[in-house]
Amino acid sequence: MEVLGPIGVFDSGYGGLTVLAELRKKLPQHDFIYFGDNARAPYGNRSFDVVYEFTLEAVKFLFDQSCPLVILACNTASAKALRSIQQKDLPQIAPNNRVLGVIRPSAEVIGERTKTGHVGILGTLGTINSGSYPIELAKFAPSVQVHQHACPMWVPLIENQQYTHPAGQQFIAEDTNALMNSHPEIDTILLACTHYPVLKNQIEALVGPAVQVVAQGPIVADKLKDYLLAHPEMASRLTKTGTTSYITSETTAVFNEKASYFLGEQIKAEHHSF
Repeated sequence: MEVLGPIGVFDSGYGGLTVLAELRKKLPQHDFIYFGDNARAPYGNRSFDVVYEFTLEAVKFLFDQSCPLVILACNTASAKALRSIQQKDLPQIAPNNRVLGVIRPSAEVIGERTKTGHVGILGTLGTINSGSYPIELAKFAPSVQVHQHACPMWVPLIENQQYTHPAGQQFIAEDTNALMNSHPEIDTILLACTHYPVLKNQIEALVGPAVQVVAQGPIVADKLKDYLLAHPEMASRLTKTGTTSYITSETTAVFNEKASYFLGEQIKAEHHSF
């Protein structure tokens, strides 16, 4: 008999909380466990091998918490680890469980949003260098041209709440302008890091109303709801009492403060270290 359990949501840091918030809105009856590997964050500048190793450890941990389904709410982990975990590891460690990412759902949708056929991608160095978005968009919207820019300073600015300070605003403006200056017809920007929705209003002010700025959370939530409707065998394994628990590899006091800021509610996490 299959074990019933919550949906696991994983991120290296705090950005995945923006996805979790949307998942809870879309699937309010479901149970969730959020695990942040905050002690080893950020993943964005780490190698493929290290990101894969860390992500696989996190997936196994969430499976041990009885999660039959895990969402990698992290673009870097989705880009550098998801395919290997799905193809190589799942058949060995948990063939009936599933691990899903955020890149494919975003690529399925973002090509439909542009009118000019030019999409901008803002992400971490790891996500941009992986080439995952151009590869995925070529499958779903082959006529769309993809323009990318890496923003290595944005995650620390967000996590340290420095993005509204003048120096932080300058970094954000320089990176946004660098993307927009790469092609005059960009009319849609995907925030390809789950931290970046915190900056959505700032970016919209920089690019003006003619450019759509798209966050991933609502897309991932819609796609997960569709996935569960299409896979009743998985949906039947998910518990539904409307609860969410939080686990971090960082000290809980640090996580509770920052996670509470991200979610706008008081969080009390448990600690787990590898």
